[in-house]
Amino acid sequence: MALYHYVTQEQRSGFDKYKYSAVDSNPLSIYVMHPFWNSVVKILPTWLAPNLITFTGFMFLVLTFTLLSFFDFDFYASGEGHTHVPSWVWIAAGLFNFLAYTLDGVDGKQARRTNSSTPLGELFDHGLDSWACVFFVATVYSVFGRSETGVGVVTLYYLLWVVLFSFILSHWEKYNTGILFLPWGYDISQVTISVVYIVTAVVGVETWYKPVIGNVHYRNLFTVMIVGCLFVVTLPMSLYNVFKAYRNNTLKHSSVYEALLPFFSPVLLFVLSTLWISLSPTDIIEKQPRIFYLMVGTAFSNVTCKLIVCQMSNTRCKPLSLLLLPMTAVVLLVISGTLQNGEIIILYIWTAVVILTHIHYGVSVVKQLSDHFNIYAFSLKKPNSD
Repeated sequence: MALYHYVTQEQRSGFDKYKYSAVDSNPLSIYVMHPFWNSVVKILPTWLAPNLITFTGFMFLVLTFTLLSFFDFDFYASGEGHTHVPSWVWIAAGLFNFLAYTLDGVDGKQARRTNSSTPLGELFDHGLDSWACVFFVATVYSVFGRSETGVGVVTLYYLLWVVLFSFILSHWEKYNTGILFLPWGYDISQVTISVVYIVTAVVGVETWYKPVIGNVHYRNLFTVMIVGCLFVVTLPMSLYNVFKAYRNNTLKHSSVYEALLPFFSPVLLFVLSTLWISLSPTDIIEKQPRIFYLMVGTAFSNVTCKLIVCQMSNTRCKPLSLLLLPMTAVVLLVISGTLQNGEIIILYIWTAVVILTHIHYGVSVVKQLSDHFNIYAFSLKKPNSD
């Protein structure tokens, strides 16, 4: 089956001129993680392709999500009176999360070490990162769950959107400034999540029932950490960096409309998914939260990947992602109450469609850019020239 050409000729030409430009000012990253990653990358064999490292790290997150889906599908396991997730699962989750974080940190170093850096590698890395957001948010939720001492599934839905919005902010910055300012919240959250998993394995989920001080529970700290990273760190820094580019006359887009184009599709996705859970005839978010999060996170990744292609190829971002057109029809069909008895089935079918569409898009883009740069995605060997 021929793959659809998602990358235009103009974008392929833009990738030819692309040069990586990023700023990492996070002290945790600079003084702790980078020295650690520099040591780790020396252990890796020089034949190991950077994209394979990236993909392996991503699959650790998927594996963790799958494990917790088996032991805590509905997010009730951490509540009193429920069968808790086994300690070994939390240990695995902590190790897998840290391994994923580490591999995400060393893939670029391996690319420079083996002289195999390409725009495809950066696109592959950031594209999978955009999808990883939903996996680590939904997985860490199982620590607190939806019990009385946990967080409601609707609250977690909005917290998921805080994380997604934080992610896209960095790429919106780059779309407008040409420089990727790596967010501080990512490193802090990844280290914290890995530690929380291990601590949970040692002390048990019952520890999180107790208030930290007064009426402040650990769930409140969980919420404050996510929201605080966005509004105290990520958003102010993003706005400052874009304003600085505007003041220095280096902003890539002259009008407010063009500068805000990358937000149109994510906002529409947020509106559609929020309408669905707000007007759902069967209260779908309460019955199938994990699948709903997966659907939203995958659709968001698809939208974001298209933005990343545009900002890397220096092409104009389209205001509307085509995936959102059938989703609009699905949401309108559901909230109309026409198929009230089949809402869960519709959710599962639509989630499968979104996942398969996104995978097809990813495979197509990787194949097209691999052919364009005459490289293999998962090997350092060069294709034979005709």
